[in-house]
Amino acid sequence: MVKMVAALRRRTGMTPEEFRTYWREKHGPLIQRLPAFTRHIRRYVQMHPVDLPMPADATGMPPYDGFAEMWFDSFEEMRAAFAETSYLEHVRPDEQRFLDLAGCSVLVVEDLVMHER
Repeated sequence: MVKMVAALRRRTGMTPEEFRTYWREKHGPLIQRLPAFTRHIRRYVQMHPVDLPMPADATGMPPYDGFAEMWFDSFEEMRAAFAETSYLEHVRPDEQRFLDLAGCSVLVVEDLVMHER
């Protein structure tokens, strides 16, 4: 299993609430309507903060506005998902409507469970 974790920042001019509403009510459902894209994805999770507003971090940057996880069966499935025409024509342009793409960070990770109860 391969997981992509994205730390997201909202586009300048959007309030935190506008960002969360758009992400939850527009972007998430858009992804769900694209079977050519989602057939590659095992799981998609949006993580919305509960303690807003938060102070800037040590670099002076505002905190991230949310985190997203996408789980894939393999690196090949992940690459295939982001090469899909439906991603390139619909999802990618939509990301530009609500995300500060330059301020976002993405990591591809594998879970190493250190404790489980």
